[in-house]
Amino acid sequence: MSWRQTKDAPFYVGYLNAVPKQLVMFLVVFSVCFAGGLGIAALALSSTQNDPGNGGFQWGNRFENVGVLELRPYPVLRVPADGETPARTYMLAGQGKRGAFSQAEKNQDGPVTLRGVPVNRGDLTMIQVGRVEAVEGNAPDFTPAGPVPLGRWKLTGEICDGKCYAGAMRPGRGLAHKACADLCLTGGIPPVFVSSGPVENRNFFLMADQDGNLIGDEIKPLLALYVELEGDVERLDDLMVFKVDLAKARILK
Repeated sequence: MSWRQTKDAPFYVGYLNAVPKQLVMFLVVFSVCFAGGLGIAALALSSTQNDPGNGGFQWGNRFENVGVLELRPYPVLRVPADGETPARTYMLAGQGKRGAFSQAEKNQDGPVTLRGVPVNRGDLTMIQVGRVEAVEGNAPDFTPAGPVPLGRWKLTGEICDGKCYAGAMRPGRGLAHKACADLCLTGGIPPVFVSSGPVENRNFFLMADQDGNLIGDEIKPLLALYVELEGDVERLDDLMVFKVDLAKARILK
């Protein structure tokens, strides 16, 4: 390179105020491309994440209903039909990562007034229990209907804790939520199976073991994974219950 070529080449000197135009253009183009590349990378990474859903606490729609508390095998509130509104069965949870077993056991099979906050995501509704009071005096005459068997099914999907998946946490599913789901289920939050295919147009199922009892720690290795489960499905008013034979569970990925 000749002396003249070196002299005319752009060169930045820190103690001079002027920056060569060629370097200014290079920095502008590099900055734009770098910022655009970061945006594209962020968009690509975000597109691979699970949809956190639109669920959440319905603070502006406080729940108050008279019904009967049952253990099926987790606490549920059976609410009678009211005019054209059919009978409903609500899954229950306590404050934080705790179930509602203490409230249900104290008032089991008796009419109660239950107050709480709904946690709702699509067709999945769980009530975070605030207060339970036994109904005295003119209690409504209500005998909940028995479960309706819907046959044996083999379903694929994910096991979640019902409260977080309904919107108490986001995302309430997947590996990012595995540790939280473990703590919630240990504390008594009802497990929910989120199925990739519907049964009578429902994709959410309260889980029980094949005998209709509580599920123990054997469920934990299956959390946050895509699994195939087999068992009997029954309908309890509008709530689906999946009585799973965990010995036949398969991890698909």
